[in-house]
Order: sequence, then structure tokens, then C-alpha cells
Amino acid sequence: MTHHIIVVEDDQNIRNIVEAYLKKEGYQISVAETAELALEIADKETPDMWIMDIMLPGMDGYALCNKIRQTSEVPIIIISAKDEEIDRILGLELGGDDYLTKPFSPRELVARVKRLFKRWNMQTNQEPQQTKQMDLQAGDLQLQLGERRIYWHDAEIEVTAKEFEMLVILVQNPNRAFSRDELLTQVWGEDYFGSDRAVDDLVKRLRKKMDGIPIETVWGFGYRFRMNEA
Repeated sequence: MTHHIIVVEDDQNIRNIVEAYLKKEGYQISVAETAELALEIADKETPDMWIMDIMLPGMDGYALCNKIRQTSEVPIIIISAKDEEIDRILGLELGGDDYLTKPFSPRELVARVKRLFKRWNMQTNQEPQQTKQMDLQAGDLQLQLGERRIYWHDAEIEVTAKEFEMLVILVQNPNRAFSRDELLTQVWGEDYFGSDRAVDDLVKRLRKKMDGIPIETVWGFGYRFRMNEA
């Protein structure tokens, strides 16, 4: 089955290059220069992935990403000339799966698309097995694996797919210190091209959403989920 990708980019040259490279790989591509047009396309044919710029006329990429995440967990790649840390963090916090800074190599974009689809397919195939697993309870934190829900002090917390995956890994292995590279591999996949700072960004978001959650920093190494011994 051919994957359908919507590319949202107001620069025609970039739009044409991305479209050409992805079509060469056999993907079905729809292009739009505005978020509003892209949403109209998505209403007619549900995409399997989004590739979007941030600086768009009308609704910007941040707002589009947030709107998509209200109803869908399909992969989102953000491509942008904004290269400040705050821009990258915001894009990931709103649900982006990857962030590529302009100018970029079209071949690198293709590689990232393939990696995300590979990971998405693996995750989708594992979901029926995951629903059979028991929920995880760690103090005031509860993870409902089948429904992919998280509760902190009995309040449901909205999290992204990667935030959920990292919490599952840490809670299933209490008090074990994971290196940033280990977490990067397990959450993003072995062929992830980005920096291990993505792990730090994700932990910051979890701590912000769940004040007091016992994710400890192991300085110069990584993180662990602290559980007091009974």
C-alpha cells in the first residue's frame, strides 16, 4: 500500500524538490502552500504523514501541528528556517516527530521519512499485543498501556506518542539508569539522525506536565525513574 504524504510549504521551489524526491521513492504526494488548503486535502484523503513548514501564510505550522494532534498520531516532520532551540522544542512539544532545519538535503529528508514510517509500522503492528498488557502503577503515576493513557495524581495528562513511550521504558525499569543514547535508540529508532538533546527536550516536557515526577538526571549519562524500595 502506497503511503500518502501531505507537504505543506509556501516556497514553491522547496515544495517541488520535496515532491519530486518523495514521488521517486513511490510515495503518493499532495502539496499545499497553506495550512488551510492542506486541511481540505486531508478531509478528502487521510494522510499517513505530514511534512510542514512553520512560517506559513495564515495558520502557521505550530497551529497546524496542534490541530492535527487533536485527532491523529501519524508522523509529522517539521522543516523550518527557524533554528533556535525554543523553536525546535515548541515544534516537538506540539507533537512533531522530527525537526529538520533549512537548508536541508532532500536525501536526508527521504531517509527520515523512511525511518518514521518504519517505526510507525512497527508501533502499529505491536498495538494489538500491547492491549493485553497490564497497566503500570508507580506511586502516583498510572500508565494504561492498552488505551495509551497517563494519570498523574488521578488527573489524566495529555502526552505525545514519544512521551508515552519514554515513560513506559523508564517505569518498566525502575531505578535503572538509561543513557541518552539508549533512550534515543528505543524511542526514536536506531537510524535516528538527530541529536541526543531530543531526549533532554522530552524529559523537560514530561517534568513540566507532571510536576514532581521522579525522573532523575544521572549527570553526564542520562536518566532514571526513581522508585523507593518497599
